[in-house]
Amino acid sequence: MISLIPLAMLAISSPAWASPYDKLAQVEVIPGWRNANGDHIAGLRITLAPGWKTYWRAPGDAGIPPSFSFSGSENIRAVAPHWPVPEVFNSNGMQTIGYHDGVVFPLTVFTDAPDQPMQISGQIDIGVCEEICIPVSLSFDAALPIDGGRDSAITAALVDRPMTQSEAGIGPVSCSIDPIRDGLRVTTRFDLAPLGTDEVVVVESGDANVWVSEAQTQRYGDQISATVDMVHHSGSAFALDRSRVKISVFGGDQAIEIQGCAGR
Repeated sequence: MISLIPLAMLAISSPAWASPYDKLAQVEVIPGWRNANGDHIAGLRITLAPGWKTYWRAPGDAGIPPSFSFSGSENIRAVAPHWPVPEVFNSNGMQTIGYHDGVVFPLTVFTDAPDQPMQISGQIDIGVCEEICIPVSLSFDAALPIDGGRDSAITAALVDRPMTQSEAGIGPVSCSIDPIRDGLRVTTRFDLAPLGTDEVVVVESGDANVWVSEAQTQRYGDQISATVDMVHHSGSAFALDRSRVKISVFGGDQAIEIQGCAGR
């Protein structure tokens, strides 16, 4: 399931550079192409200084997730970013998840007037890290032409996606929920043959207002179990919609993404 960013929530051009960090990060719109159904496929190319990294949508406790704004865009109703498979980094006992040197984020752009040009405008806020981490805002503004051509960088980033639950041959996925003092403890279980010695499970709540801890993962033969704590930013009680829970598994050179889980 992809996440739509409606234009109401949003905020071939020369690269736009961040200042005063113009040596660390750069954004460029890849104009892309118009599909037969009227949707437009574009991309945001993030180029980082050598040795620097940026983060995935669930970056770990020490990371900053990318935030997209498309305010100022024209003839665009909504935008759905896509997330290429990230890397898992371990440094000083901390686990973070992201991309080194750069990444292309494909965008599916929706419009009510597919026979007209589009203008995509806004900014992406990211964290960039080497020895230190710095928040950076990068602005972009570019035309998305009706007659644009397919781009190999966007295509490669679309192909670089996790396997789905069915593609990975995963059966039923359960999520048990237990109350804790300030939130919920969620344990997910499912059958999956080992992917390698360094398996990592990431659980997302589907609610940007809910903090999720790093998963404590255990394996029992072909069954994998991952437990996380979830706490609402307001500190108040909340209900968890299991259908919105997203579970990602990284191991070896494989990645799997599961959408939703059932009660147990």
